[in-house]
Parts: sequence; structure tokens; C-alpha cells
Amino acid sequence: MVTVRAPATSANLGSGFDVFGAALGRPADIVRVEKADRTTIDVTGVGSQYIPEDPEKNTVGAVAEALEAPAHIEIDKGVRPASGLGSSAASAAAAAVGLNELYDRGLSREALVPIAAEGEAVVSGAAHADNVAPSIMGGFTIARSDGVTAVDASIPLVTCLPEVVVSTRDARGVVPDGAHMEDVVEVVGNAATLAVGMARDDPGLVGRGMDDSIVTPARAELIAGYEAVRSAAFDAGATGVTISGAGPAVIAACHERDRQTIAGTMLDAFEDAGVDARAYQTRIGRGAEVFE
Repeated sequence: MVTVRAPATSANLGSGFDVFGAALGRPADIVRVEKADRTTIDVTGVGSQYIPEDPEKNTVGAVAEALEAPAHIEIDKGVRPASGLGSSAASAAAAAVGLNELYDRGLSREALVPIAAEGEAVVSGAAHADNVAPSIMGGFTIARSDGVTAVDASIPLVTCLPEVVVSTRDARGVVPDGAHMEDVVEVVGNAATLAVGMARDDPGLVGRGMDDSIVTPARAELIAGYEAVRSAAFDAGATGVTISGAGPAVIAACHERDRQTIAGTMLDAFEDAGVDARAYQTRIGRGAEVFE
């Protein structure tokens, strides 16, 4: 048996729609894989009642099929489904890394990214790598059609998860079909700023680069209290605030000294909007870890 811890992730980070991703220090999924004649799945943990155990409907089943590695797979969910924190990606990433180890496939972490992305397609309808890449490789990642670039970073973060559900399919449904050129230019500049900030481990630059005037405003309409939470986080010292992935989680970049205050302020703002929430004080961290 091989056990893998795969972290939650934040995709997009505002300006990097379907490209940027970051591994979070917490929460995480724990996945155990054991060789078997056919793939079977058991799911426990947060939101497990909403996750199908049929291998044809679960992200890890697609991963096992792609690797030709049948197994009994136990998933202990630490990342809530429909959270915007890469829940399905964490399971797919852990399964890919674990099955690669279990069957001694010898694939690199980067080579496992498109395989895990096939698992993501079960949930989102398309094989996006912006969540699975950081969950497997760690750090800040840039996912392109020709591969993944990963950068070690340790930016302090707060992720605030409200007790509301936004499905990935619904969040993709509100993405605009087009954009004005001035908005495109602005977002490209912000994305470049964010990438440089990650390379320099500079929370200020990262925060400045999170602004997005194309996708985020449309998705914000799906999250009750978002604007108030965003403003409160900035008032408490956040350097940047945006929607994490498809939402409803809200992520703030910050300096270490302000992280606790920002977390409390974001929780209070959601409460004022009549929404229960929980906050994770975390940072960009490692990718999937194997325990035998």
C-alpha cells in the first residue's frame, strides 16, 4: 500500500485564468492505493456523501485507467468538494502519484500532470491542469499546452471558505465569451506582475498582480458577500484578494504579520452577510508527498 498526501490548490489567482495555480499548505486529501484486479473506491471525510464511488464517475478512476493501474483506492477528503480549492484535483493528483509509485511506472511529476488532468475532466468536463499541476508539483505553477513551469514560493495566504456551493460547471458558465482589448492588456500586465512576484517571493507584487477585470467580476456575482469580504481583507492589510478557482473560496495574499487579522476580518464580513465560513491561515507549499 502507498499513501499520498496531496494539497488543496488555488487556481487562476485572478489574472491567470486556466493557467496559474498554487499549492496550499492546508487543507489536503489523503489517498491510499493498493494493487487489485479491478479498481474500487472508498471515500470518507468532508463532503464524502456527495462524491461518487463508481470508478467511471470519480476522478481517481480515470487516473487509474489512464495509468493501467487497477487498485483499491481509499480517499480521505480534507478538501471540501465545490470549494474552489481544487478538491477533485487533490484526489486525482494523489492517485496519480500513488499509483505511479505503486506500479513503479517511473513517470516524472510533470508527466503525471496530464494524466491527473484526465481525472479532472470527469468533474469539469475538460482536462484542465491549473489545479492538478500545483497539487502534484508544489509551489506556483504555470500550466501551458506544452508543459508546466513550477516556481518555489512561500507567499503567506488566507483562504476563506463560505458555506455555500458554487459548481465548477456553473462558474464556467458565466465566463464572458469575449473581452475589450483594454481589459486584456490590463490582465496580461497583472499576470506578468504576479509571476514576477512569485519568483521574488514578494507578497506585494503578487497581490498587485491578482486583479482581473474579465472573469472574476462575473463569478463574484455567484458568491454572497464577496465584495464586502474583499474590501475587509484589504482594510486588514491584504496585498491582493480574489476568488480561488471557481469559488466560492476567497483567497488573500498578505504579509505574515497580517495573516491572523485578515482571517478574522474575512470571517466577520461573511458573517455580516449572513454566511457561515471558515478560514485557513496558510501559504504556498509543497506538492504531493508519498508515505509508504
